[in-house]
Amino acid sequence: MGKTATNTIKQIQHLKDRGMDLDYEESKIKEFLLDIGYYRLGFYWNPFEKDDEHNFIDGTKFSTVIKLYYMDVDLRNILSRYINRIEINFRTKLVYYVSNANKNSPTWFADPTIVGTDFTDKIDEYYDDKFKRYNKTIKTHHTKYINDKYAPAWKTLEFFTFGVIYNIYNNVKDENIKTRISKEFGVYNYTKFKNLIETIILVRNICAHGDVLFDLKTPKGISIIPEFSFNNNDRSSLDSCIKVVYYFLGQISKNRQKDMKRDIEEVFEGVKANPDLKDIVTGSINYNYHILLT
Repeated sequence: MGKTATNTIKQIQHLKDRGMDLDYEESKIKEFLLDIGYYRLGFYWNPFEKDDEHNFIDGTKFSTVIKLYYMDVDLRNILSRYINRIEINFRTKLVYYVSNANKNSPTWFADPTIVGTDFTDKIDEYYDDKFKRYNKTIKTHHTKYINDKYAPAWKTLEFFTFGVIYNIYNNVKDENIKTRISKEFGVYNYTKFKNLIETIILVRNICAHGDVLFDLKTPKGISIIPEFSFNNNDRSSLDSCIKVVYYFLGQISKNRQKDMKRDIEEVFEGVKANPDLKDIVTGSINYNYHILLT
């Protein structure tokens, strides 16, 4: 798509000219284009382009592109739900252990003797007037305790993002607390734990912002731990990220882990009959239908 906006009639003609099999009624294709958008759908027909002119491989169906899009949506929704459980658990452990180790400092997240200055020097970027105004609990606290600069950690950290929570964790000075938390997730190597949490946050952010997920490649390799292995030794694919989420979830709830296994497998089984999508699942995603989550 160039720099000039086009209407759905021209967009449909452009797809025809590039060789796509438009196997829906034109009215339905217009509906998809106005619902999802030509530009966003481009990320999902990109795997079916055969040259620099963006022409499509013979037999590329519009319906396959739509199925790939909705597979991606389903995966984002599933992973968002289970990552949220991990995020809450991680936040709870951080607040609990650091707060109980520093009972005389309820706002320890802003205390440079407890949390490194890499975070505390920037605390007011997170805890600003907008933060106090738009979070009801925080606003109520400052209305009641007008002399408090910050609300206690168990209130404040509820409203920080996963990324900020991890930043606080990473800057906690007490290494024993950080190690204790990592061990509760079954990871005894602190460096590997950080890598795995960063992987989960990366996936979480992609899901939260509605970005394309199926072709994810992590910027650095995912750490190896004995509890799970990577298909084809690929430590950056979406399948590898799914395994990290699956493992962490299992440290919190075996029942939720079983639910995740079922949900993920249903998505991939649902597209297995389509050869083009199966190739993407086993290729780009690196999922192995014969080696399921365990």
